[in-house]
Amino acid sequence: MGYVERVLQPGETIRHASRIHWVVYLPGLLLCLIALIGLGYGAKNGPIAAIFVFFAIVGGAGLVSLASAWFRRWTTEIAVTDRRVIYKRGFIRRHTIEMNMDKVESVDVDQTILGRILDYGTITVRGTGAGLEPLPRIDSPIELRNSVTAR
Repeated sequence: MGYVERVLQPGETIRHASRIHWVVYLPGLLLCLIALIGLGYGAKNGPIAAIFVFFAIVGGAGLVSLASAWFRRWTTEIAVTDRRVIYKRGFIRRHTIEMNMDKVESVDVDQTILGRILDYGTITVRGTGAGLEPLPRIDSPIELRNSVTAR
């Protein structure tokens, strides 16, 4: 059971649940691909120690980036209920933001061209007096916005 399910009030239902988009894996995948190509080229043309070490470090950085992206995606929860918007990130050190639906003034969606193609974007929920911090690389941001604005 996730954080959102544990903090639901009696009678409160989830309208929409979202997560960070899979595009967060792209930098790590790109680094791993560069490392594989470089190591393959080095193995084919004679192993040069400096090139091997360089591409091994690039591959290691790619694996660390992939693990970090997976952990960030796994520990982030975003939900819209019939009463509030809930955002939670973190595992041991948890950061949560909740905003009552009565306090929501607007929901901004920012999408790049790649974001439009792959259906991800940055959501900013603005409320009376304050707002949620921008939530980057959210999967299906238009659906999330529609869940907040449709009452």
